[in-house]
Amino acid sequence: MITPKHDIKKKRKQRLRKSIRKTINGTPEKPRMIIVRSNKYLYAQIIDDVNGNVLASASTLEKDMKGQLKSTKDKEAAKLMGKVIAQRLKEKKIDSVIFDRNIYPFSGRVKVFADSARENGIKF
Repeated sequence: MITPKHDIKKKRKQRLRKSIRKTINGTPEKPRMIIVRSNKYLYAQIIDDVNGNVLASASTLEKDMKGQLKSTKDKEAAKLMGKVIAQRLKEKKIDSVIFDRNIYPFSGRVKVFADSARENGIKF
């Protein structure tokens, strides 16, 4: 039986995610910052893998962020989200994180998000 192409791609992505998670772990002192992007929105979470807690999160779905943006899926949105997540981390007194870009290449919205977080005082 022939496996559909989209099933093969899905399994490959799952393998990549599993492989990445083996090497990247967040601690309470240096949590993991993960970014997830869809065609329409961006999401970011700060995760302490030792205790299994989400310390902070941000999304372009949030009402206050949606009001400031023309589009929730462009680089402008990624830049604003980087700024917001950096502010939330500073409130929790966290200044350095391990950046987990998931399976996405470090370009486009992912790069703009990371650069914006760095500009606002977060160290990777």
